[in-house]
Amino acid sequence: MHLEIITPDKKVFVGEVSEASFPGADGSFQVLKNHAPLVSALAKGPISFTTTLGKQSFVVDGGVVEVNDNKIMVLAEKVLA
Repeated sequence: MHLEIITPDKKVFVGEVSEASFPGADGSFQVLKNHAPLVSALAKGPISFTTTLGKQSFVVDGGVVEVNDNKIMVLAEKVLA
């Protein structure tokens, strides 16, 4: 799956992932290959995902995630250090 994490300032991450987990506004959820299309609001919390290099994560301060056709687009308000 192709994942992009974008803030108003920059692209934080662009790459291929095998899975991703998100802090949804109504609870956390995971996206796997061939997931049904969805759009969800994000709460403050960690986005974690697995690449060929292993597990990675970023903490976001809210935003929106869209999943469609094995493409995941995250529009984050900001990524916290």
